[in-house]
Amino acid sequence: MTRNPNRPLGVVHPLWSPIDATVRHAFHRRAIFSLLAWLLLCFFPVFAVSQQDQQAAIRFVRNPDSAPDFKLTGLDGKTVTLADSKGKVILLNFWATWCGPCRAELYDLIDLQAKYKDRFQILSLIVDDDDPAAIQTVVEKYGINYPVALAPNDIRMKYGGIAALPTSFLLDTEGRIVQKHEGLHNPILYELEVRSLLGLPIGNVKVETFDDTGQIFIKNAVRATELPGVDLSKLTPEQKIVALHKFNAEGCTCGCNYTLAQCRIYDRNCQTSKGATEKIVAALAHSTPSKSEPSAPSPPAPKEKEK
Repeated sequence: MTRNPNRPLGVVHPLWSPIDATVRHAFHRRAIFSLLAWLLLCFFPVFAVSQQDQQAAIRFVRNPDSAPDFKLTGLDGKTVTLADSKGKVILLNFWATWCGPCRAELYDLIDLQAKYKDRFQILSLIVDDDDPAAIQTVVEKYGINYPVALAPNDIRMKYGGIAALPTSFLLDTEGRIVQKHEGLHNPILYELEVRSLLGLPIGNVKVETFDDTGQIFIKNAVRATELPGVDLSKLTPEQKIVALHKFNAEGCTCGCNYTLAQCRIYDRNCQTSKGATEKIVAALAHSTPSKSEPSAPSPPAPKEKEK
């Protein structure tokens, strides 16, 4: 398939991969929306964010942690490391050739790489796919213009296990992970984030920060004060502290090798961690002493009779 190098960012050509017609139509609608939204941001930035009377925003981690480095061999035989792109904004993209959404975003990533190639680098890490020849066929078919390498299991675990595909980590120029995206996203989001990190204009879009409480690095679940699917509203502040401590101290038995807190963040559908956390909350809530009625005042002591 031949790609038009002058195609605007966000416009997706028909995908000749095993994706059904419904999904293809959804991608086409997304492409049209992407192009219109980009034009609005460029030429009518105030209008673009006034649809719900609130300003559009992108979010980065406050006080981000450094990304774990690695040394892999790319399909072209060259070494692939984070250190080789030091000083650039990096998008670390975990994907698989059999993943429909992964293939759907390839052209947008290719365009993004070409547009900001001097200060931005995409590194593509393949997971759950061990056929280099088949991968190379996809690379050539789409004209991928950034390094592609196979990601062994230890690399995946360093980045939290990669629960969904595609999963992308955005690194600032200091090699710190400032955002993580799971699934297929609007390509404009990626471009706005890259431009912001490069100090380029992003229209009427504000930049917000948030604390990593397990969203980026699963180890940071110990910082969380709330967990997906866990209702702590019936606990006192003191009991809530105890509950969170138990969530981070007890391991989940579903086989994930995570704590209960980490498992709730990693897999919100896990019934094992959900049930275990509910039992902890119920036990603590049941231990709340009931408020006793105020006791009646003691009668005064009888006076001694005078002799």
